[in-house]
Amino acid sequence: MGDAKTRSHLPGAALRALLVGLLALFPALVVPSTAPDTAQSMVLLAVIAGGIVFAEYASEYPGLIEFRFAAPFNRTRFALIAVLAVLLSLMQRNLVEPGLLSGLAGSAAAVCGQMLDFAISPVSLLVSALPDSLPDGHAMLVRNGAALSLVLAATTVLGFVAAIRLNAWPMGTGPFNVWINLPTFDPTAGNDVVLRLQRHARLNIALGLVLPFLLPGAVLVSEILVKPLTLVSPMGFVWGIVLWAYVPANLVMRGVAMARVARMIRASRRRFADSEGNAFAAA
Repeated sequence: MGDAKTRSHLPGAALRALLVGLLALFPALVVPSTAPDTAQSMVLLAVIAGGIVFAEYASEYPGLIEFRFAAPFNRTRFALIAVLAVLLSLMQRNLVEPGLLSGLAGSAAAVCGQMLDFAISPVSLLVSALPDSLPDGHAMLVRNGAALSLVLAATTVLGFVAAIRLNAWPMGTGPFNVWINLPTFDPTAGNDVVLRLQRHARLNIALGLVLPFLLPGAVLVSEILVKPLTLVSPMGFVWGIVLWAYVPANLVMRGVAMARVARMIRASRRRFADSEGNAFAAA
């Protein structure tokens, strides 16, 4: 029975691994100026990322990926990374081979860049953290790409919050299993699981909100301690900005999801207590 169940996971696991691998390769395939050594490194990264995803989803037991059975949380996260990587890659391609799609991506990024170009904006902080020796054109490119990514990340988070408010998440049928959806969270450790979930939720949301303002500080530290981060290389530009926008958004989404799980557990306890009370009264 277990082997049959595992085999039933294989097609979905293979498809997910293929999509992740293609996403890792996409920037290197789209940007014409990608160096051969960089392309080989991206192939290796694609194989490793695809292998991890396949091993995770091919197993019927949880490992590292959270909310495996609480669609569409992971699909939303993957879609966000994919859209960011595609648009930033098109922006890089537009520098070498302008085209319709790449031009549209650059125009949309320029609008977002102008909108978020103010003193306390995370985008302005990121640009100001770059070395002063970089050309103004590259600083403008980073500004526009970071602004576009931040707008898309914020839109995704707001959409996920709206889905939770409308009780559209999680979409899975049956009771929510904390163990298989939060494999790195031990519900039996410490005090009440609801309180711990709420505490973790607040911590994730707070960290996700402040991280865009703190990450430019890491760029400054890199300039002092090691080689400065410039985001000049095409792959550095794409994946550096993707991580800058995605990691905070992912933390906020994770925190909001954990808060939702805590409310679900509390509501389940309340229903159980009410049913016990009614049964006692009937007896």
